[in-house]
Amino acid sequence: MATRQNTDYGYDIQKVYLEMMMTDAETFVRCQTVFNPLAFDRRLQEAAKFLDNYVSEHNAMPTFDMINAATKSDLKDPGQLKEEHLDWLLLEFETFSRHKALEAAILKGADLLEKGEYGPVEDLVKKAVQIGLQKDLGTDYWKDPKARLEAIKDNNGQVSTGWASLDKKLFGGFNRGELNIFAGGSGAGKSLFLANLGVNWASIGMNVLYLTLELSENLVSMRVDAMVTDIPTRDIFKNIDDVEMKVKMIGKKSGAFQVKYMPSGKTPNDIRSYIKEYEIKTGKKVDVLLIDYLDLLMPNGAKVSAENLFIKDKYVSEELRNLAMELNTVFVTAAQLNRGAVEEIEFDHSHISGGLSKIQTADNVIGIFTSRAMRERGRYQIQLMKTRSSSGVGAKVDLEFDVDSLRIRDLAEDDDYQEFNKRKSTIYDSLKRTSTPGAQTEQDPNADPAQGDTVGKIRAETDSTKLKQFLNNLDPE
Repeated sequence: MATRQNTDYGYDIQKVYLEMMMTDAETFVRCQTVFNPLAFDRRLQEAAKFLDNYVSEHNAMPTFDMINAATKSDLKDPGQLKEEHLDWLLLEFETFSRHKALEAAILKGADLLEKGEYGPVEDLVKKAVQIGLQKDLGTDYWKDPKARLEAIKDNNGQVSTGWASLDKKLFGGFNRGELNIFAGGSGAGKSLFLANLGVNWASIGMNVLYLTLELSENLVSMRVDAMVTDIPTRDIFKNIDDVEMKVKMIGKKSGAFQVKYMPSGKTPNDIRSYIKEYEIKTGKKVDVLLIDYLDLLMPNGAKVSAENLFIKDKYVSEELRNLAMELNTVFVTAAQLNRGAVEEIEFDHSHISGGLSKIQTADNVIGIFTSRAMRERGRYQIQLMKTRSSSGVGAKVDLEFDVDSLRIRDLAEDDDYQEFNKRKSTIYDSLKRTSTPGAQTEQDPNADPAQGDTVGKIRAETDSTKLKQFLNNLDPE
């Protein structure tokens, strides 16, 4: 049945709403989430209150005789209704409830506007327009398994990160609707990782929104300039015309890449509002949401001290994950590692600032390990600290870093890296061999004789399985 376009919600149509609701308990329960007796015509308010209270107290529907006797109403049983009639009621009553809430917000807002209180008016209107019924009842598991699996495969399957080695550990990449966190210490490159992911995804046609709560829009944009043009940031201003030509040319073949600064202390609701505004004004659906970074956000409306990191980050993480599911986006953010992680070559949950609250909520948590010596070699190493969709927890992936273009690339197909890896394995494995008590230390054939065997002189203290050492003393070759 088509939706009624008439917005004159008179007594007769409101009476029909109540009568239809009383014939089907499931339908009324779904309507009850937005059911407000005061929204009805004053002649029906007592009946609406009785219905709402009776169901809440007795978990059953009252009869028509009961409600008419108690409220002196004249409600009539419409008889057996078809499924399409109930579908019409759900859609119609949702619109009715939203319009009535908006009407009440405007009337109340008039007094507030006279006092110059614009903020409360805005909140009233926002709450009114967000009123809606829960239409998705979930997945009927037994019904059509093939269609269910094909939908997952086609719509919610993994999205490649652009780094094949990481994709392999994640069984294909990141999923839409998940919360993914890159964790690293101060200066570890969290922002660079997010920007690189944005470039990777924009290059395959996905619409990317990069929200920065720390760096300016100009700085983020200049980094992206270097990434997409291969012109070092130090030379950007010397080659403005060249940058413009390359950016415009690449942009024509790419998805959107929107960079937006938001001051720290913003909430997931602020982000939701911005995204809705962006999508309405541009007509573009946000496929990828990057937030730099989680620790600088505050939870929605919760009176939580910013110093209470565990509770604050718990609320924020849960709200961000809900937002990712609501928007069906690929969602990646960053988180801070505490100072205790600086000298570690393996990360665990204790190294995350704020503790387990982020870990518990996130679907994938990836630690970023770097040092001055590694950056000089053009290397990053990341470690899977948590993953829901694979068995790769603890696995490490080596990536290449170009200090000029700021691009982070995969090393899996790099011939030079294969030779590097053959000689030294990963940095971690090399150090572990030279740090194990009783192990023989090999002389680095490339070591400077004047400096001696730098690697062989490193002695890491062992604390359970953790190895601490100072990588900056490594010979940079």
